[in-house]
Amino acid sequence: MKNFQDKVAVITGGASGLGREFANVAAGLGMKLVLADVQRDALDRARAELSAEGADVVAMLCDVRKGEQVQALADAAIANFGAVHLVFNNAGVGSGGLIWENTEADWEWVLGVNVWGVIHGVRIFTRLMLAAAAEDASFEGHIVNTASMAGLLNAPAMGVYNVSKHAVVALTETLYQDLQLVGAPIGASVLCPYFVPTGISQSHRNRPDDVRMTQGPTASQLAAQAMTDKAVASGKVSAADVAELTFKAIADGQFYIYSHPGALAGVQDRMADIIEQRNPGDPYHATPQVREALRSKMKAGAGKAAG
Repeated sequence: MKNFQDKVAVITGGASGLGREFANVAAGLGMKLVLADVQRDALDRARAELSAEGADVVAMLCDVRKGEQVQALADAAIANFGAVHLVFNNAGVGSGGLIWENTEADWEWVLGVNVWGVIHGVRIFTRLMLAAAAEDASFEGHIVNTASMAGLLNAPAMGVYNVSKHAVVALTETLYQDLQLVGAPIGASVLCPYFVPTGISQSHRNRPDDVRMTQGPTASQLAAQAMTDKAVASGKVSAADVAELTFKAIADGQFYIYSHPGALAGVQDRMADIIEQRNPGDPYHATPQVREALRSKMKAGAGKAAG
């Protein structure tokens, strides 16, 4: 997709973090915006700010776990702008802790947003874009699904999140292959950011009542939260940086998008383990202090709980 002027971008999780920065770049390129989020105040603020800068914006509350709400988002995009050209299936939430300590509600929440949200976005918007392409030989489209380096690596105490992001990588790779198979004028990319300062480490602020925490956080969950907060807050690559490189990747037709290419050394190690049939290696072998800090926080938390 080369031409962005006057085209329509749909962005889930569009009120903050990466989604908000995607909206900023899209608006700067002259795109019309359809923003979706579950946080009303942030959504209203994003709409007001972007509109004040001259962007044409539609903003909707949308829980991407719900297919009917994603369909309503698509219907609103067509009703207001007549087409959809660029889709960011970007809404995401995080959850950590030892994998056996995650509750059913934890799994339902994280997989609901991170996996089903992308499934609904791909299922609904790809069909719209294919229909548009069938009527307009000049149609260009692109779909970007936000995964994570956690979709290519498997750090401990991040099990639910890892599972969800691996699913997004597999889904997007298959989407790319399927679009190639039918010769569609629609590109696909998977975005795999590493630790970028966004609000995802505090995503529990918007956790719905139907998947609320059914028990207090465990020592491992508290430790994982603390470590993630620290890593995210100390990130040197900003969400704005990631948005800029993502739009460049879209224009270049690039599939894999990384915020921290240096992290691919860990992916290379993981692939070597698989090919050589070795047991999974230590993802912290280059930074053993991180593993020890995690263990220390878990022990300290368990001690407080026992006391």
